[in-house]
Amino acid sequence: MTRPPLPPFTAETAARKVRAAEDAWNTRDPDVVVAAYTPDTRWRNRDLFLTGREEVRGFLVEKWRRELDYALRKDLWAYGEDRIAVRFQYEWHDAEGRWWRSYGNENWLFDAEGYMAERHASINDVPIAAAERRIFGARHEEETSAQPLR
Repeated sequence: MTRPPLPPFTAETAARKVRAAEDAWNTRDPDVVVAAYTPDTRWRNRDLFLTGREEVRGFLVEKWRRELDYALRKDLWAYGEDRIAVRFQYEWHDAEGRWWRSYGNENWLFDAEGYMAERHASINDVPIAAAERRIFGARHEEETSAQPLR
């Protein structure tokens, strides 16, 4: 089975792949998200190193237990034949009600069937006031790119 769009990527297909990833992550459903990765996927997320869908799924369950009302925007940064780089930002609040905006970059490597084999993410968290929020749920169809990364 394949997971289009498939490599080699063009600007259009890479952008579609990024949007599909954003849409999946905004479901906050670990099963939906892990379906895009190879069974033996390798991740670096901040200071964590994960291998395989089951480890990734467990990580996501815990992530969304802590990061409440998570809402994400991803933008294509660069692409190659079987690689995509994205920049992203997401907002969430913790159990105490403090809001955060998390900024980051990801480097992705895909197999020939369109599944992500590697994900390397660097992420920084910035505290924000609730009034500073600018991401409210999944992207609306008329939105074409994320808000400025500042």
